[in-house]
Amino acid sequence: MNLTIKVLIALGLGAIVGITLHYLSPNLFATLDNYLFGPLGEIFLNLVQMIIIPLIFFSLVLGVSSLGDPKKLGRIGIKTVTFFLVTTIFAITVGISLASIFRPGNVDVDTSKLSFSGETTNLKSNFLDLIPSNPIQAMAEGNILQVLIFSIFIGLAVALLGKKVEGLRNLMEQGNEIVMTLVNLIMRFAPYGAFGLLASSIGQMGLDGAGAMIFYMLVVILGLLLHAIVFYGAIIYFLGRMNPIKFYKDFLPAILIGFSTVSSVAALPVSLKMTEEKMGIPKQIGSFVQTLGATINMDGTAIMQGTATLFIAQVYGSNLTFFQLTMIVIVAVLASIGTTSVPYSGLIMLTMILSQVSLPVEGIALIIGIDRLLDMMRVSVNISGDAVCALVVSESEKRRQFKKTAQEREQIKLEGVKE
Repeated sequence: MNLTIKVLIALGLGAIVGITLHYLSPNLFATLDNYLFGPLGEIFLNLVQMIIIPLIFFSLVLGVSSLGDPKKLGRIGIKTVTFFLVTTIFAITVGISLASIFRPGNVDVDTSKLSFSGETTNLKSNFLDLIPSNPIQAMAEGNILQVLIFSIFIGLAVALLGKKVEGLRNLMEQGNEIVMTLVNLIMRFAPYGAFGLLASSIGQMGLDGAGAMIFYMLVVILGLLLHAIVFYGAIIYFLGRMNPIKFYKDFLPAILIGFSTVSSVAALPVSLKMTEEKMGIPKQIGSFVQTLGATINMDGTAIMQGTATLFIAQVYGSNLTFFQLTMIVIVAVLASIGTTSVPYSGLIMLTMILSQVSLPVEGIALIIGIDRLLDMMRVSVNISGDAVCALVVSESEKRRQFKKTAQEREQIKLEGVKE
């Protein structure tokens, strides 16, 4: 039985056990969650987090340095960032549009009882924290974005120095081999971790949240499905030159890991493995694009934020102006650069968006109860977008190389005729 089937079975069992205990024996669930479900999930997450920093460092340094020519790195970097920006803008527009059409917040809710205590963030700090003043401290604290930036600089330096640092590059390759071996060992524990995570989450949440919250959840799910199936499907077919059904079939193990761990970074090891082995995407392109995307590409989160902002505005009876809607798009796109790919990070970023358009942060209390399930789904969309981008960039580079080779052959023929 392969990993995909094992994780699917574990997710199904986790959901069944969690929902059954939630309604039939809450006390038994509390005990099992404390001593079984919770520890299983935490052990798996800790194992994954243990290798995330070395994985990002080694894979991104190798990915950047393998590109060789800095011009090529710049070209691929521009393609990648442009893809992420365009798809994120499209995603949040989808969320806003669906919320405007279906208006899930047009219900009677006592807003005086809403409360939400959470950390707020600001746009300025996201950009000031991009460059690490102490890379070692960034690694120790698990500051993924700073480690990513530092790794890009190291990879670029290795690419520029070439043969002078060939020994260091060999050491990086060996380090990457060790990390990937650990990934394969840790993934054997994935089904047990997925079972514990989902049983704990479903057991706590139950089927609560009727009315407006369920309607809101359905609107977000619709947006995520449209984005993943229609928008990504078209990109995969027309730009990636691949059958979308084959793409999602090959990428399913990574989607399931992202769904169960609720983290783009946690799913990164499997994502890289699937795109390289199943789709034939060059390792250097996959490592660069998907590692970068795990930190700054948040299409699924953008859909949630667009829908959630309008939902909360509708609940409070606030009519947003065109300027405020535009601000939602701009702030959400820029803020995604500094959003950590961990559970509930989308809610933290949502507080910033709400404050930018003068909406009460307390409105988040309406959606926090059902956000865990939506978080699972939007992370799945996030990592799918990273893989789609890697596919598109890889195909673009292939076409560019083919065209360049054809031009060189034509030039040789012309030179031969002249002689």
